[in-house]
Amino acid sequence: MKKALLALADGTIFEGRALGYEGETVGEVVFNTAMTGYQEVLTDPSYKGQIITMTSPHIGNYGMTPEDAESRRVWAEGFIVKEGSQLASNWRSRQQLQDYLHEAKIVAIEGLDTRALTRHLRDHGSQQGLITHVAGDSRHAIEKAQAAPSIIGRDLAAVVTCEKAYRWTEGSREWSPSLGEKTEVGATSRWHVVAYDFGVKRNILRRLVDVGCEVTVVPASTTAPQVEALKPDGIFLSNGPGDPEGVPYAIEAMRQLIGRYPIFGICLGHQILGLALGLKTYKLKFGHHGANHPVMDLRTRQVEITSQNHNFAVQVAPQINAIPDRPPVVDTTFGQVAITHLSLNDHSIEGLVCLDRPVFSVQYHPEASPGPHDSAYLFTEFIQLMEKQHV
Repeated sequence: MKKALLALADGTIFEGRALGYEGETVGEVVFNTAMTGYQEVLTDPSYKGQIITMTSPHIGNYGMTPEDAESRRVWAEGFIVKEGSQLASNWRSRQQLQDYLHEAKIVAIEGLDTRALTRHLRDHGSQQGLITHVAGDSRHAIEKAQAAPSIIGRDLAAVVTCEKAYRWTEGSREWSPSLGEKTEVGATSRWHVVAYDFGVKRNILRRLVDVGCEVTVVPASTTAPQVEALKPDGIFLSNGPGDPEGVPYAIEAMRQLIGRYPIFGICLGHQILGLALGLKTYKLKFGHHGANHPVMDLRTRQVEITSQNHNFAVQVAPQINAIPDRPPVVDTTFGQVAITHLSLNDHSIEGLVCLDRPVFSVQYHPEASPGPHDSAYLFTEFIQLMEKQHV
């Protein structure tokens, strides 16, 4: 097996074995704590610009299935695993991990100590790195990692977004999560939703269809007048990669649309809404990437286990350093905004609700894929917000 190196910008070197496509690649090295869902992770556009470390030691066990892809291609810059499975035990599998990575031209590495790497990133922060199958000189590999572009300030949404608007009609069918008593909400009404594609995952669009939406997906650069011409009942802001401050055109569009339509944002969409409201964003030390992040809804005190993938977070002053007794409220140019959800890991903001406008957002992924369905009800709440607005 051919030798491979992972070089980090701080000078740390990990040795392993070559996996996937032969070559070298650079990106911000992050770690993902999901036990399953590696194909969904690889095809999540939010990972553009990043090299993913999976903390689960065995990856590829159940193979690769076309239906599980979350977008049209793999967007991750590279892949790091402890051990890539040589066998796929799953009746749905159509391809093994090695062949899938090679076909997608994804440079990867296996056989290194992913626990040690994860601890290093947790202690020292996510940073630029290089995976190489071709360079044996550690010093040269470190220099390449140090020269790699930072994710801060970059507009990666423009890279992953769709080229033109299109309709999405496919629902989850037999894979739809149970919504309990709320399952039938939206079934008798069709709500036209314009979904901004900052790097949208297919399962998000399926969930919108599940609750009764007719979905028009539009490019990230779509202006407010262009949205208004589509005559939507509501607007959805998707997940996506990179720094929210790198998409000023989307922030400006939201400033023009807030208060005019019901709006629901997740992940990057949540951060864009925060900036449009006049709040700040900042880069997390090592981000939130995984399918097991606990979040508290401060309104109900209920805890949801959530799927997350982001490097930036919304910030308010004063900073929240503990779980409050009730949702904190801040004043913005669009009225009062309540902080509705907090991470139980680091107390970062996970949800916002405008008290004077029909707008709400969450930092995590209620569609999961991969991950638990604790937060699937949020799509139904979006329907209810549109119903209330159009009474």
